[in-house]
Amino acid sequence: MTAPSPATATGLLARRIQHLTEEIDDLNERIAEAVEVSTPGLLDVRGVGPDSAAALLISAGDNPERLASEASFAALCGTSPVEASSGKTQRRRLNRGGDRQANAALYRIVLSRLRWDDRSRDYLRRRLKRYVAREIYRLIVPRALRPASQDAPRTPVDIHRGINLRAAVARVLGFCTQPNERAATAHN
Repeated sequence: MTAPSPATATGLLARRIQHLTEEIDDLNERIAEAVEVSTPGLLDVRGVGPDSAAALLISAGDNPERLASEASFAALCGTSPVEASSGKTQRRRLNRGGDRQANAALYRIVLSRLRWDDRSRDYLRRRLKRYVAREIYRLIVPRALRPASQDAPRTPVDIHRGINLRAAVARVLGFCTQPNERAATAHN
């Protein structure tokens, strides 16, 4: 038995690739038809393809009535916030549970939208700028000097003394040299 020539082997592989591509296209059409019958309009959402739509529908199951709210759907997909507080620290983290296939489908939709959808890119820019500003603020201003917020609540003593961000920064940086200036700055 002789080995096939490289040209013959390449031709066989090309035909096999062509056949598999046709089969994939046929299956995608069937999935798209089933999704459209099940949930009309889902495939019209930007970034949602047949694979992602099918994965989300499978996660939702046969009775979408059990999903009482967006929050329950987010929990099902593993994208809801979960309390991760300890003692006086109040914080949240993303849910690591949920259906991993649904989570992956949402991830693919987000990546697609960020690549092709102007509204999604604009939203990301706004949110990212806000996130970066928040991160840099937390690095620049020490926790003790931050105004009332969730991560650094003011104590009743601070409120009574009239301490605010401007006064605290001025005090730390040494802008005020006289006691009278400190008192005036503390009330601004």
